[in-house]
Amino acid sequence: MSVSPKKQQGLTFISLVFVLGLIAFFVILGLKIGPIYLNHSKVVSTLAELKKTTGIEDQSEAEIRDSLSKRFNINYVDDVTQKDITITRHENYLKVVIAYEVITNIVGNLSVLVEFNDVMEIGKP
Repeated sequence: MSVSPKKQQGLTFISLVFVLGLIAFFVILGLKIGPIYLNHSKVVSTLAELKKTTGIEDQSEAEIRDSLSKRFNINYVDDVTQKDITITRHENYLKVVIAYEVITNIVGNLSVLVEFNDVMEIGKP
């Protein structure tokens, strides 16, 4: 009994392992990088809430840092430290810059570096 090559279908075992390995790699990548971007969305929403705060222009740098720190604690944001926050103040101008990076180990010696730079401005420079 001879089988025609036109009637054969399916993947070989090696092809199946390769396809499943590729799918597993991208699933692991998504599971490792997804939480980083979820935390970043919390940082962006915290800056938006800070901008809506009344009288923020009159607060001192220490009060603004304390407010950000409390909001990050409430939202469980651990990636941003006080050294990542830069506050620039002029007469009628306030600029808060949060620039930070997150390094996540994927598998073995393969890591991912994600950099963020978020800016909130109030007033005219």
